[in-house]
Amino acid sequence: MSTTAPQRSGGESAAPASSGRGATDALHDAGTPPGGSQGHAPRRMRVLVGLSLALGLSLVLAQGLLAKALETVATERADRQAFVSLRALEDLVQRAGGKGDSVRAVVSAWQQQLPAGSAVRVIAFSGIQLEASTFPEDKDDRAAPRRLSREEKPLYDRGQRLRAAVETNREEGTARKLEVEAEALPNGGRLLSAPVTVDGSVVGMVELATPPLKAPLVPSKGALAMWLLLPLALCAAASFVVRKQGLLVIASVVALVAGVGGYASYSMGMLDAQVRETQTLVAGQLRAMSERAQAVMAEQQLAAEPALQPGNWDADPFRRPLGLVTPAGAVNEAAVAARVTELRSGAGRALGGLGALALAVLLFIGMGGLARTVETVVENRTAYAYIAPAMVGMVVLVFFPFFYGITLSFTDSNLYNTGQSITDIWVGLRNYVEILGDFSIAKRAQDGSIVFNYLNFYYTLFFTVVWTVTNVTIGVTVGLVLALILNVQGLALRPVYRVLLILPWAMPNYITALIWKGMFHQQFGVVNHVIRMFGGQGLAWYDTPVSSFLTVLATNGWLSFPFMMVVSLGALTSIPTELYEAARVDGASRWQQFTAITLPALKPALVPAIILSVVWTFNQFNVIFLVTEGEPSNSTEILVTQAYKYAFQRYRYGYAAAYSTVIFGILLLYSVVQNRVSRATEAA
Repeated sequence: MSTTAPQRSGGESAAPASSGRGATDALHDAGTPPGGSQGHAPRRMRVLVGLSLALGLSLVLAQGLLAKALETVATERADRQAFVSLRALEDLVQRAGGKGDSVRAVVSAWQQQLPAGSAVRVIAFSGIQLEASTFPEDKDDRAAPRRLSREEKPLYDRGQRLRAAVETNREEGTARKLEVEAEALPNGGRLLSAPVTVDGSVVGMVELATPPLKAPLVPSKGALAMWLLLPLALCAAASFVVRKQGLLVIASVVALVAGVGGYASYSMGMLDAQVRETQTLVAGQLRAMSERAQAVMAEQQLAAEPALQPGNWDADPFRRPLGLVTPAGAVNEAAVAARVTELRSGAGRALGGLGALALAVLLFIGMGGLARTVETVVENRTAYAYIAPAMVGMVVLVFFPFFYGITLSFTDSNLYNTGQSITDIWVGLRNYVEILGDFSIAKRAQDGSIVFNYLNFYYTLFFTVVWTVTNVTIGVTVGLVLALILNVQGLALRPVYRVLLILPWAMPNYITALIWKGMFHQQFGVVNHVIRMFGGQGLAWYDTPVSSFLTVLATNGWLSFPFMMVVSLGALTSIPTELYEAARVDGASRWQQFTAITLPALKPALVPAIILSVVWTFNQFNVIFLVTEGEPSNSTEILVTQAYKYAFQRYRYGYAAAYSTVIFGILLLYSVVQNRVSRATEAA
């Protein structure tokens, strides 16, 4: 009796296999050359789904960006119109002396031509007085003039903040602090505050509350639907004619470009029109305020000199004229054209990025990448479920901060503009140019001596390299010597020595750093005490760059040698003793045994440890920051402490982010080069 099962026909054996295949297999079948329309339909559906998702995603995001841009333009328009009114009133209050009946008369006259719902008040710092006010709450027993109440302390604080900003900008000769503040009111309006300057001194503050802002223009949903459905319809029609997958994908890419490009053209047109309308409205506001200011000056007999300069009223929050409107109140077409070009360039970059994202989505889905990804995830779902928490943690704790820091490095982010959007403070490569393009490392003083610029990047880089090389050399040398000693057979109390020599590494390094800082204290330090015991004079260790460097060198040397000792000792114990016995039989000396056997055997363990030690020492923040604090005069700063001070002492967050990115690039380049040259981390 035969035990061989009867053979099935080809059709019978194929049926069960095909019936058990899933949806992802069907998607894969669409990627193979079909014999007829049966294989063409899934392929066509896949391309159309990819185009729908890519085009829909890009257009929805583009409409969101357009709505945000239109809202920004509307807010800017309202702020500039209010700025013109505020600056004109500031000019009149200044001519009225900043306090007294003349100021109240000016405020009363000015309120008459403001839109309904607006209010004005003037604060005088002398006597902490509310000089004039048309705010609804400042009536009856609270009417001006009066002393500010305790609840109104924020008003006085705001005025003092503006005064400090004006004085700081004058002293530094820059525009670093905002001299006009704007904030949103609960009713949807805006509150603008500006300082009042009389004879060069800030004597008060003027504030203007605007009525609720008008709703910004909303992008048309019809345009969105047209540029979404029209390319889809054209691609769907083409899919019934085109049979080859490559041509079908090309047709979908063309449809995507047409849809995104058409909506981009629509967006650019809307932005262009709104920007030009803003200039026209602001120019009209400037002419009206100029005429009204002239009338108030005549009515109140205010000083006519110096002459009014209405062109300066259309200014930014630093009170710098924007130059978009001429002093006569006409639109400056050249400046507006440049502004529109800049706006188009920024919008073009944003829309180009959306287009690239949409193209990636289309190709990923249309070429079958999504189907293969789904199949892989389903097949290995258990493994992906295990690593999902770790990946989420990496994204949140590592990748997002890393890429956000890189993004921040292209901005002028600082303490005073943290509330502004990334696009408003975007400066491109300026931070990197300032860091890498400044070669003023040293200059010659009047007495002929050379003075180093300790804040220069290249000086700090040079010091960091010297610091790293000397510390790693000391750590490797001392650690290797101690490991060789501890590896001697028959050494008494070897376990005790191992524990004692590991203690410096086991103790928290900030505690060790503070101990060593105290040891080098000029008056009470143990180092100077020992020097005096032998008849010497105690040194001011932190007064010169060289002696200050020696203190951190000793501190970090004490911290670094145990790691190298442990690594070297572990590698030494793995070397077979037979190699040394054979070398001694051949007459090799101890030095020859060390160079021919010990060092080559240590290389696979020692080189990666040296790479780690270089990276750690290069970024050794605690020792520098706690022992010398960069003294004297930032001469002992390393790159990482310099970046910290730029961020948290000088509050230049964007510059510090660029500094940190440069540090990362240096260490990445070093690690790659060192690894490829040594090849110590590669398997034998």
